[in-house]
Amino acid sequence: MRAIAISQPGGPEVLSLGQHPVPEPAPGELRIRVAYAGVNRPDLLQRQGSYNPPPGASPLPGLEVSGQIEAIGDGVEGWQVGEAVCALANGGGYAEQVCVPQGQVLRLPEGFPLDQAAALPETLFTVWSNLYMRAGVQPGERLLVHGGSSGIGSMAIQLARLMGQHCSVTVKNQAKADYCRSLGADDVIVYPEEDFVEHIKALTQGHGVDVILDMVAGAYVPRDLACLAVDGRLVIIAGQGGSEATINTSRLMVKRQTITGSTLRPQSDAQKAAIAANIEERVWPAIIEGRVRQPIHACFDLEQASEAHALLEQGEVMGKIVLKVAD
Repeated sequence: MRAIAISQPGGPEVLSLGQHPVPEPAPGELRIRVAYAGVNRPDLLQRQGSYNPPPGASPLPGLEVSGQIEAIGDGVEGWQVGEAVCALANGGGYAEQVCVPQGQVLRLPEGFPLDQAAALPETLFTVWSNLYMRAGVQPGERLLVHGGSSGIGSMAIQLARLMGQHCSVTVKNQAKADYCRSLGADDVIVYPEEDFVEHIKALTQGHGVDVILDMVAGAYVPRDLACLAVDGRLVIIAGQGGSEATINTSRLMVKRQTITGSTLRPQSDAQKAAIAANIEERVWPAIIEGRVRQPIHACFDLEQASEAHALLEQGEVMGKIVLKVAD
């Protein structure tokens, strides 16, 4: 099969298209013939050599796919060859075929766009598990999302609208602000022009927001805590601004704030299956009905994976990038 491999740690140019063995599904796995694969920042980190695959996972990049079931491993029940699906992969998505644990696969109705489906799993699993399972966001609470126009931000805005939260986001320019408003953001902060801490304090009359979803970390952490309400929760899911922060622990204790975070890929198959089951129960019907979608900024052919990575690194993407693997 054709697949993209990482020849060595480095820039987008180290991604190479070649022939690789077709993987065989292990017990409990499905093999998917890939139509589209999503492109995500963890793929960039893996390519750079700073986010290695967990033990037993494919060394090929790619964490989300859509397509049809091609083969079924021992012990798998409830699935049939030929069914249309999308899936959170543990790796290997930039390929014509990939094996995925059955608990990480979601069934698609007839006619559901496969490019749209491939753009869903990574951001959906990440946002849902962190905001609604880990932080326990409730209807009526206020949410602040950094990087509102990203794939994560796009998903968070729509889930907040669906689940009944007021959603503020930070973006770096007016084009991204307009994009976030079009998805349903209630409040947009263009951060080169306005300090998000002062904005949130004014917006909430000093109360603060209940939950913050932060993919920047670093110097943002003490500022996050400054605009977080009493009993507020800060959820860190990436460290684009650095992995270290200095905080005032006295203020944190007085306001009874919680700092938590997670990464998705290292979690066990059982943990990912639990997230998938929760999604299937609580939000998947809204996605099937089109009430939540993942906008696609650009689609590249599989052999253009380097161009896709270069575009994502530029920081101007609104929504997601996908790779077209097969017709």
